[in-house]
Amino acid sequence: MKLKRILDVSQLEPCEPLEQILAILPTLQAGEYLQVLHRMEPQLLYPILTQAGYAWITKSGQTTSIEIYIWRADDNQAQLAVQTDAA
Repeated sequence: MKLKRILDVSQLEPCEPLEQILAILPTLQAGEYLQVLHRMEPQLLYPILTQAGYAWITKSGQTTSIEIYIWRADDNQAQLAVQTDAA
């Protein structure tokens, strides 16, 4: 099973990145996380993630300005995978 899904929203217009991210999150399986490639930090997304039970790490990207790693807050396997990948 793939642990990481990559979603590049860096060229989308506002609202589309948020909508696409929120559409994918419920489909994440145990141990799986989402790596989002974005051109800006999506401040509106973070409170939604917290309320929905997700955790995240945001960092400067290699191919885009921002990378956001998102996983279910209670998924220790996904969190370990993110810590390894985002290091």
